[in-house]
Amino acid sequence: MTAKPFNRPIRILVAKVGLDGHDRGARIIATSLRDAGMEVIYTGLRQTAEMVVNTALQEDVDAIGISILSGAHMTVFPKILALIKEKKMDDVLVTGGGIIPEEDMAALKQLGVGELFPPGTNTHDIVKYITAWVHEHRNF
Repeated sequence: MTAKPFNRPIRILVAKVGLDGHDRGARIIATSLRDAGMEVIYTGLRQTAEMVVNTALQEDVDAIGISILSGAHMTVFPKILALIKEKKMDDVLVTGGGIIPEEDMAALKQLGVGELFPPGTNTHDIVKYITAWVHEHRNF
């Protein structure tokens, strides 16, 4: 399925969930996405999964990007996926990055999480991935 031509910028929510207080990477990603023409909503530190999904719903985002360094990725991502399903937001991309072992990345992808990006990933690759996904899966 091909999405219609864009009538507005891609909207992405960038979030830090839990007690992880390191947001430098999230801010770099948010700036890179904004520089690429996306509309970025950055929630700041210490968000709950419920807060992230509720904000995503209110802001009508195309994608949610979770930055996680705390090791809680196997709890955070499944919780966000469950809340998205509960709120019938199945056409919203859930992606992210941070310190996530490769075997956990594979398990999360099987649950429905999109690409996950480790530290050092070229931001152009992240922009390209999100743009391609939204073009393919969203109509607006």
